[in-house]
Amino acid sequence: MFFKNWWPFRRKLKNQAKKDDSFDVNQRIYTPVSQLTIGMYVIELDRPWLESPFVFQGFELETEADILAVKDVCQYVYIDATRKRKRPAQTKTAQDSLLSESNIDFGAPPPPKLSVFEKEFARAESVHREVGLLVSNFMERVANGEGIDTKAAKEAVAQCVNSILHSPDAFLWLNQLKNKDKYTAQHSLNVCALAIVLGRYLNFSVANLNNVGLCGMMHDMGKMLVPLDILNKPDKLDPDELVIMRSHAALGYELLKSSDNMYPGAIDTAYSHHETLDGKGYPRQIGERGISLFTRMVTIVDMYDAITSDRAYQKGRTHLEATNILANMAGSQLDERLVIKFIECLGVYPPGSIVMMTNGYIAIVVEVNELQKLRPKVIMLLDAEKRRIPETIVNLADMLLDEQGKVLTIKGIVKAQDYQIDIKKYYQQGVLQRGFANEKR
Repeated sequence: MFFKNWWPFRRKLKNQAKKDDSFDVNQRIYTPVSQLTIGMYVIELDRPWLESPFVFQGFELETEADILAVKDVCQYVYIDATRKRKRPAQTKTAQDSLLSESNIDFGAPPPPKLSVFEKEFARAESVHREVGLLVSNFMERVANGEGIDTKAAKEAVAQCVNSILHSPDAFLWLNQLKNKDKYTAQHSLNVCALAIVLGRYLNFSVANLNNVGLCGMMHDMGKMLVPLDILNKPDKLDPDELVIMRSHAALGYELLKSSDNMYPGAIDTAYSHHETLDGKGYPRQIGERGISLFTRMVTIVDMYDAITSDRAYQKGRTHLEATNILANMAGSQLDERLVIKFIECLGVYPPGSIVMMTNGYIAIVVEVNELQKLRPKVIMLLDAEKRRIPETIVNLADMLLDEQGKVLTIKGIVKAQDYQIDIKKYYQQGVLQRGFANEKR
C-alpha cells in the first residue's frame, strides 16, 4: 500500500499483538450470525477488522444491539465461549454509542450559563491559547513518528469543557481567530470546542462532554501522516492524491488505537467521521447503523468549521451559508435532529459574526442572549459611512433606538473581507477591552 511506510507505529501494533496474553486458550467455533446470542464472545469476523465498525478485535455480545451490529456487516463469525478476559472488557462498538441518542431529550432547554462573556473571556483566552499550542505539539510529534500523550490530551479537553460550561460564547468568539497557515491544528481545536458546545446544549454530563471533546480534538490526527504537499495543496486534488488524502481516516484509527488509554469513541470517530447516513461516505461506507452518536456530532461540527474557514483552496463562507449547507444534508447524509440542535445552539448570529445593523453600522457579535437570540450583544465597529468609530458594546436586548428613533436591530450577516475587517487584528488591538469599557448600559 502507498501509505504503509507512513505508519511508524505499525511495528508497535504488531509487537503488541504477538505478546497479547489477555485471553485463555482459543477455541474457534464457526457461527452463522443467525445463531448469535447474548454472552457469546466474537474473536474473528468473516472480513478484516478494519472493514468493520468495531473498535476492538474481539468483544462479548452484551446486548441485542451488539448482535444487530454484527449482522449488519457479517454473514458468519468465529466465537470462543471458553475464553474470558484477564483485563476489564472494552466491548463498546459504534452501535453502543448510537443507543445513547435515545436517552437525549431533544425538547429539553439547554442548561444556564455559569458566567458571562466579560468575566469568562480572560480564562477562555488562556485555555484557548494553551490548548492550541498543545494540539500543534501533538501533531508535530505524530508527523515525526511519535505517539500521542493521551493524558495531556484529556486534561486539555477538560479545561475546554470547564470554560465552555461557564460561557460558550467566549470560546466561540475565540474560535473565529483562525489562521489558514495553521489550519489543521486550529481546526482540531475548533471541532473540539464546537462538539463540547453542542454537547452542553444537549445537557450532556461532564464525563460525556470530555469524551465528545476528545473525539473532536483527535478526529484529524491521521492527517499528520499525509504528505504535506498533498495536505496543503492549493488546487484540486487529482484522483491518486484524493485516495491518499482520504487514507487519513484509517491512519488516524491505527494511530489512536496504538495510543495508551485512548478513549475508544475517539478511535471510532477518527475512523468514521467521513461516513454518512446514506452509506456513501468513506472509508467503509458503513451507513446509518454503524455511525456512533459522538461521530455524528463531530461530523457535523467538522463540516461547519471547514466551510466557514479560509483554506489554501477556498475562502470561508458565512455562518448562514454554512448552516444552509448542513440543513440541505440533514436527513440524508447528516443526523437531522443533531443538525437542528447545532444550528439552534449557535443561533442566527453566533459570537464572532460580522453583522450589518438596520442603521447601516457594522458590528461584531459578542454574546448571545439566550432568551432573545436575535438580539445579542454586539461591538459597533464602523458607522453608516463605513468609517471606524470608537468600539462600543451595545446590548440589543435593551431595545435601544437609532438616530431615526427606530429600534436598533441586526439586518443580516456580512463578510468581514467586504469591509476590510480582520477579526484577529481587531482582537490583538484590544477591541473587546475597549468595547466593554465603553459599553452602553
